[in-house]
Amino acid sequence: MHRHRAGLTALFFLTFLLSLHAQNITVYPPHWWTGMKSPTLQLLVRSDDPAFNKRTVTVNYPGVTLRQVHPLEHGKYVALDLIIAPDARPGTVPLVFTTGKKNTRVDWPLKARTTDGPFAQGVTNKDLIYLAMADRFSNGDPTNDRIKGLRDQSLHRDSIFLRHGGDLQGIINHLDYLQDLGVTALWLMPVLKNDMPHRTEHGYAITDHYTVDPRLGNNALYTRLSDELHRRNMKLIQDAVYNHVGLYHFFVQEKPTRDWLHEWPAYTNTTYKDQPLLDPHATRSDRERMSNGWFTPQMPDLNQQNPYVANFLIQHALWSVEEFRLDGWRIDTYIYNDLDFMNRCNQALLDQYPRLSLFGETWVHGVPNQAYFARNKFDIPFKSNLPGVTDFQAYLYGIVSALNETFGWTNGVNRLYYTLANDFVYEDPTRNVIFLDNHDMSRFYSVVGEDIRKHKAGIAWLLTSRGVPQLYYGTEILMKGFANPDGWVRLDFPGGWPGDTANKFTTAGRTEKENEVFEWTRKLATFRKNSPALTTGKLTQYVPEDGIYVYFRQEGQQTVMCIFNTNDKPATVNTQRFAESIGQHTGGTEITTGKKYTLDNVSLPEYYLLVLELTE
Repeated sequence: MHRHRAGLTALFFLTFLLSLHAQNITVYPPHWWTGMKSPTLQLLVRSDDPAFNKRTVTVNYPGVTLRQVHPLEHGKYVALDLIIAPDARPGTVPLVFTTGKKNTRVDWPLKARTTDGPFAQGVTNKDLIYLAMADRFSNGDPTNDRIKGLRDQSLHRDSIFLRHGGDLQGIINHLDYLQDLGVTALWLMPVLKNDMPHRTEHGYAITDHYTVDPRLGNNALYTRLSDELHRRNMKLIQDAVYNHVGLYHFFVQEKPTRDWLHEWPAYTNTTYKDQPLLDPHATRSDRERMSNGWFTPQMPDLNQQNPYVANFLIQHALWSVEEFRLDGWRIDTYIYNDLDFMNRCNQALLDQYPRLSLFGETWVHGVPNQAYFARNKFDIPFKSNLPGVTDFQAYLYGIVSALNETFGWTNGVNRLYYTLANDFVYEDPTRNVIFLDNHDMSRFYSVVGEDIRKHKAGIAWLLTSRGVPQLYYGTEILMKGFANPDGWVRLDFPGGWPGDTANKFTTAGRTEKENEVFEWTRKLATFRKNSPALTTGKLTQYVPEDGIYVYFRQEGQQTVMCIFNTNDKPATVNTQRFAESIGQHTGGTEITTGKKYTLDNVSLPEYYLLVLELTE
């Protein structure tokens, strides 16, 4: 009898535990704020109870109205439409879920908006963006290198695809280095949780939109990073991924609705070809495969025409800006998204944060193709409202051709000239982000054959041309590698880990060549910060002749003249041809060396970009 009672007690306790487990309810977004411009909000609520969608829901809180309950197809989900009145006060909103006579209450925080300090201030052509991969930049907290319970337990710095242990604390530890370099804005590859079995280091396979990956830190540490940047008058850009998620995201493993994802009778990859989206002769099947095919088998394609998916993504974007006090929003794989959805999402962000910077990844071929996805001057049926793009054209057909091709009618630096001459297609080309390399592309130092002359010329172009310059981590210290595969361009920043044989964060730890490039970059970037000509000035360019490309940046009383010798031998340039831009100036000072020049015949070495601030 005693054993029987013990068995019944154990069974009762197990049943009790299971009933408690069934009450686990998670709300997305996990909190919101009073005083937001849009009064409407849709909560996605998930439970472990397979009959959760049959419960009734009540909300009793002044200023918060439950407008509609949407039981979703999967029994574990409901969506709640709320209206938050302008006079609603911060507090705890009780969400009560009822089945029969049993009530389950979830306390959902409604917070007051933070007014301390700047955020959502935008990243403009006055800034220099530094792109870094947290896992490969610096390990500031070895205790979070592995996190128990996550699928990926790898930690091996000798592998280009496994985790290396870099984190947000490592970034914070080196903000002084970035500030000294002249950086004003930080863009990190995605920092949200990637609970995937493999390749979790890059961050683009998100499995939890509202949680910072614990191997990088936590939400509070990410907020601290934002605050530390703002304290230094720097800015934070978040890498947004709308098109896809990781295969192990909860709403992929258990889809709230049958059409949550783009699914095909058999696995179908995107073609990666943008042309069908803008081609007037394209077929519908090509357009659908481009937009709706999966990016990789590990990254399911979200159906942004599903209203619940769209609401989830848009609200997460708004939540992220408010929660982490972001200033900019880089949008991954922009061209693969549903473009009408992207217009809606962009508008929601700009309505709430008018100064927020938005720029999208547009890895395409051709200026018209790229401009199609941005605010442009085309008279076409689809009109994008995206303010700026990552300017692959200025890189692919511009600076690389200028330094690696022999000068010709359509070759060499003429390609760079032609590319910028097509700026008339953009509403505002200065919002485009220009770069020399990034996390997907071969490092610039390798692309130019490890020629330090070409490398420095590329950096000088980056910091003097139109647009928002973006520097990839390590470019300033000659990091190299070809993107085949991509792990070779995502190596560790030397000195970011205890025990590294060299610390490239310091002058003493760098080689003579590395210090030469670092100082070259720092001097240009520092000058640029306070230069109206290089930040907001008008760009005037002259037709290249004999491999010499001359352009000016002018604003107010300041004129900067850039003379680019792309030849493999020294050149002497007669400046009389540029009189209309030189005006009354008779001389200039080179920004990087302080050397004085008179403006008659200017001599410069091979593969050199001379940057002169003109003087009377």
